[in-house]
Amino acid sequence: MTGSAPAPILLEAIDTTEFGMTPRTFLITASTGIGAETARQLARLGHRLYIVSRSADHVEALVSELRALGAEADSAFGDLTDPSVGPAALAKCHAKFGRLDGLYNVAGISARQFGDGPLHECSEEGWRIAIDANVTTQYRMCREAVRQMLAQEPRGENGQRGVILNMASILALAPEPRYFDAIGYAAAKGAILSMTRAAAACYAKNKIRINAIAPALVRTPMSVRASENAEISAFVAAKQPLEGGVIPIGDVAAASVFLLTDASRSITGEVLEVDAGWNLC
Repeated sequence: MTGSAPAPILLEAIDTTEFGMTPRTFLITASTGIGAETARQLARLGHRLYIVSRSADHVEALVSELRALGAEADSAFGDLTDPSVGPAALAKCHAKFGRLDGLYNVAGISARQFGDGPLHECSEEGWRIAIDANVTTQYRMCREAVRQMLAQEPRGENGQRGVILNMASILALAPEPRYFDAIGYAAAKGAILSMTRAAAACYAKNKIRINAIAPALVRTPMSVRASENAEISAFVAAKQPLEGGVIPIGDVAAASVFLLTDASRSITGEVLEVDAGWNLC
């Protein structure tokens, strides 16, 4: 559920400074799902967006949509598991907008089709792909973003240099062995949490905030397997009682916007669980 876009005339009438919001530049590593909906919500607030994804068609479609919402937007495409793609994208973003205020590290995959699964069944390929696609890509993007943020001048009332939000998963905190047992994926998401807190501790003194978000089952293309299985759907309805099913994508995007903007400017090193009660049931 993404909601309908505000009419252009309303967007033109918004003075973001009235609400204490100076337009910022955000790089988001996804062109569909949670990343795309977060980009839409940031665009409606008047922020600038740079989108990176491996699908040129999806990137171009999202950038066109963001521009139609009145935002400045640009993009690059490539596979972030290639060590050269992330640094090049960050350099292009900086060349375009002159600054990087926020990174949303949202790209990731399920490696089940490659052999990820329970520990005794997980293949070498499944493990490698799960780690490379979910945590190594985030490490590289964090590294390059921090380098850029350290080199730029602080901004805002409290002189912050930038913010990073990493995508984790509720499965790193509350495992579920019956239907969602994938050891490589869980290990990758757990590593993201440790990386986030370690980096946040290191760079707080430099006024760089780093947090993680840990959703449960959200209505995205990755949740199709669960959504189409009646048994799993019934389990999720009980496991996520606040929704009685999968979580609307807009809810996770709204929480992401909170963590990426000055609304959360005193928060760093934290993990926000958007789980509709998963961790309690």
